[in-house]
This record gives sequence, C-alpha cells and structure tokens, in this order.
Amino acid sequence: MTESDALDLAFVGELPGNRRLRFAPSPTGELHIGNVRTALFSYCLAGERGRFLVRIEDTDRERYRPESVPGYLETLDWLGLRWDEGPDRGGPCAPYVESERLPLYATAAERLVALGAAYPCFCSRERLDQLRAAQRVAGLPTRYDGHCRTISAQEAGERRAGGEAAVTRLRVPPGESRWDDLVLGPQRFDNETVDDQVLLKSDGFPTYHLAQVVDDHLMGITQVVRAVEWLPSTPKHLITYAALGWVPPQFAHVPLVLGPDHSKLSKRHGAQTVSELRQLGYLPEAVVNFLAFLGWSPGTEEEIFSLAELRQRMSFERLQSSPAVFDRQRLDYLNGVWIRRLPVETLAERILPWLPATPRDRLVALAAMVQERIRRLDEVPQLVAFAFSEPEASAEALCSELPRATARAFLERARAALPGPQGTLQDRLREIANELRSDAELGSQLPEKQFVRASMQVLRLGLTSARVSPPLTDVVAYLGAERTEARIAAALERLSAE
Repeated sequence: MTESDALDLAFVGELPGNRRLRFAPSPTGELHIGNVRTALFSYCLAGERGRFLVRIEDTDRERYRPESVPGYLETLDWLGLRWDEGPDRGGPCAPYVESERLPLYATAAERLVALGAAYPCFCSRERLDQLRAAQRVAGLPTRYDGHCRTISAQEAGERRAGGEAAVTRLRVPPGESRWDDLVLGPQRFDNETVDDQVLLKSDGFPTYHLAQVVDDHLMGITQVVRAVEWLPSTPKHLITYAALGWVPPQFAHVPLVLGPDHSKLSKRHGAQTVSELRQLGYLPEAVVNFLAFLGWSPGTEEEIFSLAELRQRMSFERLQSSPAVFDRQRLDYLNGVWIRRLPVETLAERILPWLPATPRDRLVALAAMVQERIRRLDEVPQLVAFAFSEPEASAEALCSELPRATARAFLERARAALPGPQGTLQDRLREIANELRSDAELGSQLPEKQFVRASMQVLRLGLTSARVSPPLTDVVAYLGAERTEARIAAALERLSAE
C-alpha cells in the first residue's frame, strides 16, 4: 500500500476496537490538568471493547520539546491510562508521531489543491503582520484577506519554480457548517466567519488543522474529545473532511477548567500540572477520581470511583457543558479518602519517596500511624520527623500553655505511668491530668478539657518537638519504653534548668 493509496482507505471498519478514541498531546511542556482530563475522558469513553490511542503532535517545531514525550507517557501510565496503540507500542496505524507522517500530509494538501479546496499562498510574514495590525486598528477580526485565492495554477508553479516559498491554505466555501456535538448539541457556523486556515507550512510540516483531519481519518478515530476552546476550529475540519470525501468523527467539546475565582485555570491558582500534583503527594486514584468530575456526572450522589468503575460508567450523555471549577479542597478530601482505602503495606510503598532509605518494617509502622491523619503524602515527613531525630523543644515551648512546675509534674507522673498497656494509656494520661488539675499547689483554673489538652501537648512536645503528631499512644508504641523514657527525661532536664 502506498502513502497515496492510504488516503483513499476508510479504516474505521477494518481497525480493531468498537470505538477508537485518541489523546494527541503537543509536547511543548508539562501536561496540564485540562490535557489530562481529555485523556481520561477519551480512555474511559473508549470502554473495554474500544481502543485508546496516543499520538504525538510534534509539528510545531518552534515550541517542540522532545524531552516532554517520555514525561507525557509516564504521566499517563502513572494514572493507569493504558493505551492500546501509540509511539512506544506501535499498532496498525503506525507511525504515531506526526513528524514521521509528513508524506501523508503533503499528499492530502496536493489533493485539496487539485480539487480547488485549497490554494498556495505566497504572502510574506511582513505582509501578514501588516494586515493583522491594520485589522486590529479597524476593530476587525484578524484573518487572512484571500489575497492569493485567485492565483492560477500556472502562476503558482512558476513562482515555486523561481524559489518562492508558499503555504497551502484551505479555501473556505460559502454556506455554513453544521454538526451535532456530543456535549453541546446542535452547532452552526456561518462559513463567512471561518478563516482560510494554513494547512501545510512552507517547510512541509502540517498545521494542527490538517494533521488532525488526516490522522484521525487514517487511524479510524470514531469520536474526538477536546476542550471547548477548539470549537471554532471544527468548521475548518469539517470542510476539509468534506473536500476529501471522508466521513468525519463525532465531536465532543468539553468545558474549560476554571480556577476557584471562575477565571481560566492558571499558575496563580497553584499547581496545574499532574506532575506537580504528584510531587505534592496526591495519589493517582484520587487525581483520576477528581478529574472525572470536572465535566462529568454519574447522575447519582456517588462520588468515589475507581478508574475501572469510571470506564464502566462514563458516557457521552453524562458529560456536562458548563465550566468545571478546580476545587483544591475537594481534591484534598478525595485524596484523604483514597489514602485511607489503601492497604497499609501499599501506603508504605507510596510514602517511600518522602522517606527514602527507610527500612520496610519501619515504613509500614509509620504508614499505619499516619494513615488516618493525612490528606497528602507530602505531609508525612513532618508528621513522623520524631522517628528520625531527637526532640529539641525548649523549656519555653514545653511550658507555653501551663506553668513550668505543672508541666514538669505532668511529665514526671506520665513517666511513672509508662510503660503500660497501650489501650489504656490515653485514659491513664487523662486521669493524671485531672488529678494534677485538682492539686492545690499545681492545679489550674483552666476548664478540664483545655487543661487536659495542654497537658497532652507538654508530653507531645517532649516526645516529638511538634504540636501536631500521630496519637500519643502510637508515638509511644513506636518509640518503645526506652526511647520514650529517655525523651521524657531530656524534657524534664530542660524544664529544670534555670
């Protein structure tokens, strides 16, 4: 089969998979939340009997960053979005990298010109810049003015033979473009508002608008999920499909992701890439669960979904057209839910990057200690710092809420109660605090609850140097009797010093 012949084939019925959806990122930097949400939707909507493809759009050579590609694939893999066909796995539509498919785009562009659906344009960058500047001054939309539309084939050939560079532009016909969007419903665009888009650049590389059409057709893509900001481009694509005699896929334009202030999500809203979320200690299960609700609803009150459950439940009918808001508090909540769902051994493996070189038995113990208290994995180091360093809380810190003599007395009585059955330790410490509160010399007028909390804080600081830690019973059990005794003794020594 030649490359020219490939343009005549309708692969949809010959390729594997009932539905065929793709994720086609442009490697120009990090994968943003909106990009990954599109990949997630495409993966889930393909379903178990469909195929999910990854295709690399590397034709924007000025912004292309080849080092981004491995990171993109690693991010998808981390989230569990396993692709059936792609640049690293091959498939019946290989290659899956646009820069390796240039002859296909050239053939399509030549055919469009031969059909009169496209034309060569010799306008210089300077002329186009002047045109746009004049249009802006006049308050008009910036668009091509059709200057080269009437150049004959003979003149175009002669100018090219003379060394003039030309791009290939789409010749937008009169009339209108209509389609039924799978999210937005019926759409209509007056072709008078559609620009004569560049399809093939003078260096032989296609623009997004040509590459998408050619590749989606040849790869048998049945549905295209993309952000609503691409909606104005759809008429250009439909016109190209029609000119080539191809049946277009269905389009689903999903809403933008907004920040909490309802402006477009940006750096000022905090982390906005999946790699940043990963570094902050969010689990892939939680990120997937969270992203699914940025434009999809199950139609029930359910809110916790695994990736497998999402793939079973997600449908085009339940995709939403209203903008989605990135709510960090909700992500934190979901992350906490998924952390508590993990087997403690699995959580231990997940926190290893934050506690490198920690023996596995200690990791499991620490994971069990923090599992009910954390929302993100990056909170773990501070919470368990006591396990790796000796506490250094000053006398001023130890007695910041109680008189020094009272704080010292509580530590002395607590030390006498240790070691003891862990199940009763918390009750015994509370009893000690209440006994101390009633002491004529060392007691306090503080309410009982406040006094007990302040007493516990003295012991917490003495054992961990932190005001927030795992439960004291867990801390004591982890440290063991000898280390606990030594830390209380050191705290008493600091309190006794003048």
